[in-house]
Amino acid sequence: METLSRILDFNLISIGDYKIKVYSIVIILLILLITKVIVQLIKKALFRRYKGVHFDTGNTYALYQIIKYVIWVIAIGFILESVGIKLTLFLAGSAALLVGVGLGLQQTFNDIISGIILLSEKSIKINDILEIDGDIVEIQEIGLRTSRGLNRNDISIIIPNSLITTNKVINWSHQKKKTRFRISVGVAYGSDVDLVIKILEESVLEHPDFEDSKTIEGRFMNFGNSSLDFEVLFFSENVFRIEKVKSDIRKIINRKFSENKIVIPFPQMDLHFKSGHTEIIPKNE
Repeated sequence: METLSRILDFNLISIGDYKIKVYSIVIILLILLITKVIVQLIKKALFRRYKGVHFDTGNTYALYQIIKYVIWVIAIGFILESVGIKLTLFLAGSAALLVGVGLGLQQTFNDIISGIILLSEKSIKINDILEIDGDIVEIQEIGLRTSRGLNRNDISIIIPNSLITTNKVINWSHQKKKTRFRISVGVAYGSDVDLVIKILEESVLEHPDFEDSKTIEGRFMNFGNSSLDFEVLFFSENVFRIEKVKSDIRKIINRKFSENKIVIPFPQMDLHFKSGHTEIIPKNE
């Protein structure tokens, strides 16, 4: 025991009156270990599935993130105290430095505050599908400074939290499970309007990713410059991969148009050349 006591009391770092001993390092390691264990136990308790009880994954994750950050802040406070750094003196002495750092890291702090808002307000949750800057993203993780999402090309995107809280963001997951989409197409003048509408509606019915056949509706929209303009509207729950669904339906429409001799026009330009007439005027002698 005496040997162990000497080892623990051994000075590793000595700067003036300030000393860090071996037992201080041991205490720090114990604090880190205990904190990690506590965080893991809380995570298991929050995400544990109980029979007959339904938990919202997004809400549970947000609560876990807030608790985790609070516990780690407390742990860091204990670590500073264990090495002899008084938090009150530390904060008072570093106030001027923190002001300078704050100005330089203003955007970072903005992202962190935005992260706290997202986690506490829970307006955005895990697995929500967002439209940000014209890109469709499924949220995979909400962090304190940044969030991570997956776009339709299966590319992982890191999103600063302030981009979500300060910009206009469409959350497709806030509405009903099924969402209404439309596909537009133009056909040549002289086409059978009723037949075109019938083909558009039948094309959607051939695809498995639609909801309620009664809500499928073909419409004659307008007389275009070079085409009769139509659109077909339908509901689908496959919001994240809807572009693939639309592509498949367009292929079915194209095939059916070919089978029924319906032409999809393309812009054309006719050039008319007017022959010039040159008159030769004899020179007066």
